[in-house]
Amino acid sequence: MNEQPSKNSSILKQPKAVWAVAFACVISFMGIGLVDPILPAIAQQLHASPSQVSLLFTSYLLVTGFAMLLSGAISSRIGAKQTLICGLILIIIFAGLGGFSHSISQLVGFRGGWGLGNALFISTALAVIVSVASGGSAKAIILYEAALGLGISVGPLAGGELGTISWRAPFFGVSVLMAVALLAISVLLPRVAKPQKKISVSAPIKALRYKGLFTLSASAFLYNFGFFTLLAYSPFVLDLNERGLGYVFFGWGLFLAVTSVFTAPAVQRVFGTVRSLILLFMLFAADLLALGIWTEHMAFVIVLIIIAGGILGMINTILTTAVMEAAPVERSVASSAYSSIRFIGGAIAPWIAGVLADHFTPNVPYFAGCVAVLAGMAVIIGGRRHLAGIKAGH
Repeated sequence: MNEQPSKNSSILKQPKAVWAVAFACVISFMGIGLVDPILPAIAQQLHASPSQVSLLFTSYLLVTGFAMLLSGAISSRIGAKQTLICGLILIIIFAGLGGFSHSISQLVGFRGGWGLGNALFISTALAVIVSVASGGSAKAIILYEAALGLGISVGPLAGGELGTISWRAPFFGVSVLMAVALLAISVLLPRVAKPQKKISVSAPIKALRYKGLFTLSASAFLYNFGFFTLLAYSPFVLDLNERGLGYVFFGWGLFLAVTSVFTAPAVQRVFGTVRSLILLFMLFAADLLALGIWTEHMAFVIVLIIIAGGILGMINTILTTAVMEAAPVERSVASSAYSSIRFIGGAIAPWIAGVLADHFTPNVPYFAGCVAVLAGMAVIIGGRRHLAGIKAGH
């Protein structure tokens, strides 16, 4: 068990188990943006269209989304440590197999397996960090958000650098790093007690009957359509090599990480949850609209992608914080319901963006993303009375 929380204790003074899980979180979240810089290379070498290559995101996110509904039930039965280990093993296996793929269909399938491992891991990691960290849950959540931001920012950079060797190298790299994380967690993380009450498979679905949680989940579904349109489609618009794409999305992810940890709480305190989300959704929609207008101007596209990172970091943190208070259910159940819906929204975006680009002009996917984000804003406006009780800030 962790020591008695102390308000004055440094956030960096943590048990080794916390750092082991945090390291694994960084590697796990690297998987989201890792393939971004190598998408054009995969398309060229496996003779695939942009819409086919975008299925690498779709299979990963779709499996992650549906598996999130089961992760709480699994963790409450076999224990948090065992769930983490199972997730890591699946990531090691399927990331490694992805590196050996000889067709786009094989690679898409292995990314789906990777998504299953990712769902088991990330849905359990926050609860584990909170349970073993010193200094209280607030500091534990900051550590988790910092690991998330670091992983999302470093993923494209690692993908770009390793991608200069081969598009296969990033897959092998993640597999090796996750093996190190598996060893660290197996040795350093003590057994975490199982919850007294087992979580049912249907609990996350039932939680969506609370209108506050449903409103946030529905808006996140639409917002993530815009998020992953930008993330998965933009590499095909930018005329850059793997390293160049890696640096662009490193800037995007770094800005996302900084605003998610430092800026979002202040914005939420000043404007409140609902007004903050409406304002930020409007800004993100404007960014996507500008990307659609200036798609052929690479300098504008790069700047707009990096600016979007800062907006997305704030939206992510404010939405996630609000979800924790949106329904009278356990946090793990609310998080599973919300995460499942938002990942499914993210899953369909890359494929639709690819199809739109194949059949229309290159700027149409950005316009579609803009419309989706505005629809998400409309959902928040329409359901704002169900969000009135959510407190501002952490």
